Amino acid sequence: MEQKRYSDLKRGERGAYLSLVTYILLAVVKIWVAYITSSAALRADGLNNATDIIVSIAVLIGLRIAQRPPDHNHPYGHFRAETVASLVASFIIMLIGLHVLFEAMMNLFSGEVVKPDLTAAWVGAVSFIVMMGVYRYNAKLGKQIKSQAIQSVAKDNLSDALVSAAATLGILGAQFGLPWLDVVLAVIVGGIICKTAFDIFRKATYHLTDGFQEQELQAFRNTILSISEVEQVKEVKARYYGSSSAVEVVIAVDRRLDIVDAHNISTAVEKRMIEEHEAIGVLVHVEPS
Repeated sequence: MEQKRYSDLKRGERGAYLSLVTYILLAVVKIWVAYITSSAALRADGLNNATDIIVSIAVLIGLRIAQRPPDHNHPYGHFRAETVASLVASFIIMLIGLHVLFEAMMNLFSGEVVKPDLTAAWVGAVSFIVMMGVYRYNAKLGKQIKSQAIQSVAKDNLSDALVSAAATLGILGAQFGLPWLDVVLAVIVGGIICKTAFDIFRKATYHLTDGFQEQELQAFRNTILSISEVEQVKEVKARYYGSSSAVEVVIAVDRRLDIVDAHNISTAVEKRMIEEHEAIGVLVHVEPS
């Protein structure tokens, strides 16, 4: 099962590389076009993509570290590097979001509003289409390999697509005598970026502080109780290691069983948890019922 996890992490690099290349191209084009067309919203969008380059690199580094095998300092492996990469990404995204918000608010209150050229709208529209394609690819990949880092990248991709859509609307509105709309939507863009950063931060810190969903723990209990020899599940605890789980359970079995039979039951529990929930470590303690 661990070999499959390492293989999935390797597959996850494709999504990070796709995002990296896309962001480099879009950032260069948007910032250049924003400069020549005087579009605040497109410039904010371009800066967002420039920051996403750093995010993609951070995720790639996290995925590479997560593929390292267990050692004497990391008996469960390095899977949490994936979660740390998501946490780093959230900080970077938040910084650029706050920068975009501050700059847009300064432009709005200073009255420095310029009608952008329509070319900026075309760039924003194409960017929206491209980012939706990248989002769909990474969302599907992240779900298939159950990668928290790639799922965070996909959320960032979707956020970027929405940012491009907002920028396009602002530029189009400016063509109809509403030049201030470009700046207002730049403020909205900054808000979307900050919201994305907070969502990624909240999930990453939840995992790193050993938070675990009660619904998943209940699913673990149901799986264990599906083994007929298990009479009771007294306790289930789990923690996330990247997108995998390390599980500790206490079960009760017939007190008349000998130690060999009890051991076989605990082995059956461990095997079932690995097969059905892709747990990377299952510790089973057996007690008499």
